[in-house]
Order: sequence, then C-alpha cells, then structure tokens
Amino acid sequence: MAPKYSRSFRFVCAPELLPQAEDLLRAQGYDFEPEPFSACCRRLVAEPRPLGSSLAAFFGYVYIQDRSSMLPPLALNPPQGGAVLDMCASPGSKTGFLAQLVGSAGFVLGNEPSPSRLGTLRANLHQMNLLHAATCSYSGESLPLRSGSWDFIQLDPPCSGWGTALKNPRTLKLWQGGKIGTLVGLQRLLLRRAADLLSGGGRLVYSTCTTNRAENEEQVLYAEEHLGLERVPLEPFSGFAWEEQAGGEGTLRVDGARSQAQGFYLACLRRKSGDSAGQPPEDAACGVRPGERGCRPAGEALSAEALAVPGCEAGLPEGGRAVLFGGQVRFVPRRAADLLPPHCVWQGGLLGRLVDGRLEAADRLRALMSVQPDPARDLVLEDVAEVTHLLNGQSRQTGLKGRVAGLWWRGLPLGRIALRQGRAVARFR
Repeated sequence: MAPKYSRSFRFVCAPELLPQAEDLLRAQGYDFEPEPFSACCRRLVAEPRPLGSSLAAFFGYVYIQDRSSMLPPLALNPPQGGAVLDMCASPGSKTGFLAQLVGSAGFVLGNEPSPSRLGTLRANLHQMNLLHAATCSYSGESLPLRSGSWDFIQLDPPCSGWGTALKNPRTLKLWQGGKIGTLVGLQRLLLRRAADLLSGGGRLVYSTCTTNRAENEEQVLYAEEHLGLERVPLEPFSGFAWEEQAGGEGTLRVDGARSQAQGFYLACLRRKSGDSAGQPPEDAACGVRPGERGCRPAGEALSAEALAVPGCEAGLPEGGRAVLFGGQVRFVPRRAADLLPPHCVWQGGLLGRLVDGRLEAADRLRALMSVQPDPARDLVLEDVAEVTHLLNGQSRQTGLKGRVAGLWWRGLPLGRIALRQGRAVARFR
C-alpha cells in the first residue's frame, strides 16, 4: 500500500492578509504547521474534510501542492517586480507560486500546449486572483518570443514521473523503453528553446518529478556541453532529505520516501553574461492560434470612469491596463508590452465584462477590493456557517442598496455578490 503523507499547501494572499486566511481555515476545523522552506507554505495536521472543499480553497486563498513541487519557484527566486516565463505551466502550481514571488508589479507568462490543461491553468490563476499572470498556448519548443528576452525561466517539462511511484505505482510500467527516449528528446528541444530565450546572465530552473538519470543529470550535462549554459549550485532546502548522484554536483534530488513528498529533481542553469542567443523562429513557424485560446494585446484601455465601480476601490496593479477583448475585460500587465511580440497570442487575467460602458467585475475579483470593508456597501459575515449558507443557495436580507456588494468574512475579502432588492445572492463561477 502506498504511504499516506500529510497534505501540503500554500496560502495565496498578501502577507498582511495571511493571519486572516489562516483563521478562515482554522474556523472550519483545519489545523496545520509551517513548512521550514517558505513563509506561505504549510502542512496539514488536521483535515476534517478534504482541503479542496474548504472555504479558503473555494475563494482561492489556499492552493494544494506537493511540497517537492513548491521548490522550483523558490530555487529560481525571481525578485519582486521581475518577469518569469513558465514554459510548461498547467495546472498552475509553479506559475501561481512564481506570481506570488514577483508580486503584483511583476509578470509571469504561463505557457500550456494542451487545450484541456490550458483551461485548468486559467481557472486556477483566476481563482487565486493572480491578475499579473498571463497565459498562452504553444508548443514549448516553438514559443514565438524574442531570443534573449527573459531573465528568469521555469522549465518543468513532461517527464516519466518515476518520482511519484510511491503514490502512483503504475507510473513505472507506463514509462519504459522507447517511451523514455521520446521524453528525453522532447526535454532537449525544450531546453534548447529555453536557452535561446534566456538573457545574458539570466537563470533557468530545470525540474522534473522523476528519478531517471537520463531525464535529470544527463540533461544538465547536455545543456552545459551543447547549449552554452552553466550550472548555478543550489543550496539544499530545509525539511527535505536528499539523494546524491554522480554528475549531479550543485543540483538537488529529493528523496521522496524520507521527505514524505514526491521524488524530485532540480537544477539551476545560467547563460553566461555576454553570450548571444540564437534567432527567434519565423512567424510562420510560431504556431499562432487566434480565437478563443488567446488574444492579442491591442485595443483601447478602459477609462478611469469605466473602472470606478463597487468592489474595485483598490485600482489596477502598478502600471497595468484594463482592455476590452471581445466581450471581456482583461488585465494587461505593464511588463507584457515589452516582452510579448505583436504576433504572440496570449490572454491576460479576467477582470469582468463591459456593460453600458462600465466594468461589471467578475464575482471572484477580490484583488481590487479595498483593504477594509465598508458596512454601507459590503456584506460582512462573522460566522463561516453564514458564508456556507450563501454558497449553498440561501439568500439573505442585507439592507444594502444597489446591484452588487462586496462579500467579506470579517476583514477578509472574498468576492462580489448580487443584490436583488437588498437580498444577497451568491453567483460565483
């Protein structure tokens, strides 16, 4: 029988909201302890019901993630305000963590080739209110981005997943023989494109959830010998046990069994300052796919008047714009204009839709809510049972006027609810 590990997760919120997010989780009977490697990561010690069904998860304040999977963004360690490319992004675990690390003034582009997985990625980022994380959908080896334009790249490519074998024993049978060779070839194509996109002195974290040497240490040697990259030694993270492998100096292998986590591999690579990258792919080879899967950053930004609506008192993240694409209003981060070429098809975070010339904000858009609730226009609930009743379809009289109100649990913003003659109705999608 596979061992049962404690569930790990991270809080997704500004540091000043962290104590209240913890209180929301504890109010439903959950308890947890801090992980030693990050201030926002936790491990459950009491789970009265599946964590994914908690209010904190529903409102995007927690994200469930294997503790090993939390390490690549920490190894890359982008600065506040930085820009990061995540080449193989779904379901958004690392993309979201990277967006937390760079903050609202930064920018993260998450690329996911699979249409079905792309939907999961976008849904997760929207639920977590990470507006400065945009998405696109290309084969990673043909991303239509400028060579040498990214200072930080996360590459967690498709792999054999042998590190998950303790939880998923069938993995070892699924990925054997010639199938491994196909994966190794794809990983090298992705590494080659990542090296081309990396700026001089820029950092790339390559990671896998496999214990297969051909997909780990040998790929790092390939990057050093053929792609002009050099390894940056990584310091071991607290709370993990490590394996050693010949040729793996300066890289990290998580011992899954002893760490109560997935087996995992991490390596940090750097392009030497002054090295020139290759040439970007021609537009015809970029695989641009217009339509529902993305949008080009064009169009008029919404006016301040159009954005002056209830629930958006905090304003847009620094330097960003709200732009209308079709019937939807989306956020365009400041850094996107510099990094994404005109022929790149991508999608910014959802703000809502335009109705009668004004923004009708998305129900989950809590990122733009004020820092404190206003009893004259917000519904503030003190008991988690009251929140649960709303989500289960029960309306309640509020005495508030208008069509929309902010929903708060004590001092924690949750989102927006509809008002019908003063009665609150939850409609979260």
